[in-house]
Amino acid sequence: MAENVKGELRMSIESRKVSESMVQTVHMVRPNHLNAAGRLFGGILMQWIDEIAGLVAKRHAHMNVITASVDNLRFLKGAYQKDVIVIKGKVTYVGNTSMEVKVDTYVEDIDGGRTPINHAFFTMVALDENDRPAPVPKLELETEADREDWEKAKKRREIRLMRKEEGF
Repeated sequence: MAENVKGELRMSIESRKVSESMVQTVHMVRPNHLNAAGRLFGGILMQWIDEIAGLVAKRHAHMNVITASVDNLRFLKGAYQKDVIVIKGKVTYVGNTSMEVKVDTYVEDIDGGRTPINHAFFTMVALDENDRPAPVPKLELETEADREDWEKAKKRREIRLMRKEEGF
């Protein structure tokens, strides 16, 4: 059992399913979202995907979170005025106080087809009421895709740690 901010006792949750923290949002690209080339400004998209990563992590941890890093942020294709942007996020890996959140972004056409335009992996850290890193629930892998995401996330984590040791 753990105590919440009001001093009440609550049961701590040992684990959560991937599906419990998934988030999807939809945006319409408007003129104020465009850069000088008439495409969706990368900074706007980065804001949107960071917000999704934060929401996913907050849903998993049930506490405040911060973005520690962003890996493999890849712009695959441009988006233009009036495009419908769909952003999907999910937890792919959980450590002690951190989580990896995968965020995929698509342009959705009038028939519902989706074309990938951006992929990114965020490392999010849970924070307690004193803004210190706090333990997060374990991740229940429900599907084969979840297990594959977990294994790939472990490899990315190893690379991040290696790069950190080497000063990159």
